[in-house]
Amino acid sequence: MPLMKIRPRNHCFLPMLCLIFLTVANGSGAANYSIQNPHPDVTKTPDGLWHLHDMDRPWPKKVEPLPVDSLRSLAEMPDGAVSLFDGQDLSAWHVPNLWQLRNGEIVINPGELNLSSKEAFGSVRLHLEWKTPADADGEGQGRGNSGVFLMSQYEIQVLDTYENRTYADGMAAALYGLKPPLVNALRPPGEWQFYDIWFQRPLFDEDGALLRAAKVTVMVNGVIVHEEASFAGPSSHRKRKPYQKHPDELPLKLQYHNDQVSFRNIWLQRLDDETVFDGSPTQTRAD
Repeated sequence: MPLMKIRPRNHCFLPMLCLIFLTVANGSGAANYSIQNPHPDVTKTPDGLWHLHDMDRPWPKKVEPLPVDSLRSLAEMPDGAVSLFDGQDLSAWHVPNLWQLRNGEIVINPGELNLSSKEAFGSVRLHLEWKTPADADGEGQGRGNSGVFLMSQYEIQVLDTYENRTYADGMAAALYGLKPPLVNALRPPGEWQFYDIWFQRPLFDEDGALLRAAKVTVMVNGVIVHEEASFAGPSSHRKRKPYQKHPDELPLKLQYHNDQVSFRNIWLQRLDDETVFDGSPTQTRAD
């Protein structure tokens, strides 16, 4: 099956962390900023190149997604995978229940609005499909906004950015607040978008120090838009959050953002931490 692969110019082949270092001149000399040595301004990306949600950050070019029929094999759940949603019920999820009946009274129960899986996961291959309304009339971040939170913390953005401008690190398939996708491979709103994600959990030492950042390879509609890209820490809005040691497995979350978004065909495979990317697409091409 032909797939598309776009490589960044500064593609990195380091075995542990795929980092692009930026040398910045200052009064006392040069500083190399990276995920392990981030820029001191937490409103900027770790390399210091961009402010988080910088509207001046360039958008990636638009490319044609692959035909849906060519993606059927990627969408099929393999043997041994865990089905989180097959169109039948929500039994695999903790569903928010804000309105409750207690002692003959209707009570608003404040709490978690996101959809959270009952099972916890670490390194995984995840498949899901999502769709925003064809007649959506919002703009920017208010147009079909949701998110896929791996381990409840590391977000791949969901948003209608087919012809809807927003900050580049908040467009669909962005590592939210960190890195835009290499290309924009979305279909028009009202059509199903296919996400295939290979995720490698972060590693910490006994004292909580980061040994290896969380990384992802992301395919959107058959097009690779991130390849072993590193998260700078838990996803956040406007300010970078530092890594903090957490359990080896945490629930998958789908974000509530007060917009209508549909999901279907959600499944994942647990993967060995050291071989996550062995099964991700590598021999892909633009034809």
